[in-house]
Amino acid sequence: MAFNNPAFNSSAFQDPRAVQTYPGGSKAAGIGGSAQAGAASRAGVDVASQAQMEGMYTAPAAGSRETDRMSVEDTVLKTLGLFAILLAVAVGGWVWTMSSVTVDNPNPNMLPLIIGALGGFVLALVNIFKKQPSAPLIAAYAAFEGLFVGGISAFFEFIWPGIVIQATLGTLAVVGVTLALFASGKIRASKKATKIFMIAMIGYLVFSLLNVVLMWTGVSDSAFGLRSEPSPLFGIPWGVLIGVFVVIMAAYSLVLDFDSIQRGVRNGAPRKYGWLGAFGIMVTVVWLYVEILRIIAIARGGE
Repeated sequence: MAFNNPAFNSSAFQDPRAVQTYPGGSKAAGIGGSAQAGAASRAGVDVASQAQMEGMYTAPAAGSRETDRMSVEDTVLKTLGLFAILLAVAVGGWVWTMSSVTVDNPNPNMLPLIIGALGGFVLALVNIFKKQPSAPLIAAYAAFEGLFVGGISAFFEFIWPGIVIQATLGTLAVVGVTLALFASGKIRASKKATKIFMIAMIGYLVFSLLNVVLMWTGVSDSAFGLRSEPSPLFGIPWGVLIGVFVVIMAAYSLVLDFDSIQRGVRNGAPRKYGWLGAFGIMVTVVWLYVEILRIIAIARGGE
């Protein structure tokens, strides 16, 4: 290992027999000089080896940048970066949405919400089915999601003042509790729970599509369709009951995200896959936020 240092590439340090007698010296002196040089060379190698070993122990541990391997810390930084993009664009989306509201026209501009939803949906599919993670595409997804989040937040806040801060606190609470339980080992992803989660997701998607069709065809004229209808259970709107169930599903989806990141780090996945982990967390958190936003709106009398 000592010879890794370029300073030890000289033949004098690699082979003691390469040391020659000094010019003008006797044969005996040459032999003695060669032996002394060989001993000095071996001593130098031992010292160099010890110095290099000490350097290895005292040097800081290699990070994901040096190893080009995925790490939890690097994935967290990527996630924070994506959410910074989302929040910055969300502010612009909010301003754009409310820019059309005047005394004569008390209607928010729905264009940011529509553009953000369509763009985010397309880029989500692209990133999901792409073989290799692409940081620019994932960052573009975060920007479109920011436009969507800013638009829908401004729209809901315009109708139900104070709802955005309520939904934000609710989302942070769910994410924080889920992360704490996962970090403590009290919640883990399992094959059985994941199968149940997938079945529940399919059922929820079918219900959502049916609800949209009923709203578009005019069968249900309420703002949230079947979600606004009172249920037989104490008259609580279906949207609240279903919403609580969906929040639980979103929390388990976060567990799956955390578990995937943990397995990627354990398996030594390339560093670029940290973007995929950050992308998964963003998709789940935005879904969770929108669902909580809708639950609160229905609970506050959304019709």
